[in-house]
Amino acid sequence: MTEDHSLITFPRPLNPSVARRMSRQGRRDTAPEIALRSQLHRRGLRFRVDWPLPGMPRRRADIAFTRRRIAVFVDGCFWHACPDHRTAPATNADWWATKLETNISRDRDTDGHLRRLGWTVLRFWEHESPVSAADSVEAAVRAAACEPSRADS
Repeated sequence: MTEDHSLITFPRPLNPSVARRMSRQGRRDTAPEIALRSQLHRRGLRFRVDWPLPGMPRRRADIAFTRRRIAVFVDGCFWHACPDHRTAPATNADWWATKLETNISRDRDTDGHLRRLGWTVLRFWEHESPVSAADSVEAAVRAAACEPSRADS
């Protein structure tokens, strides 16, 4: 049975200039992602970058260990509404509130979908230390390597 992920609706900006700015917003290779990838690479871990998620068109993992079924996401504090650094834009506040809540809902949908497929999902905030994030990722990868049912599947 496949799930219909198209049920999540995305708000559209009222202002065309906002739409243009948002369309140019970088979606990959952010400084926090690169810092985490560098830490992982130094530790001898090899991974896929900006990897398309199985059964979820238009959704991608920032870092994926496909053989170990581990997906890693580095969430931006603004776009994913970090509890420590969340801001609420004053202009077009209702639209932004809907947009950010939609992002959060999409994240939870993605997490659930991957977990149902047997994946481990790791999420880190952009402000977290890349060293401590890499420690967590490395521990998960090493633990998954010891599980014969997940290794090299």
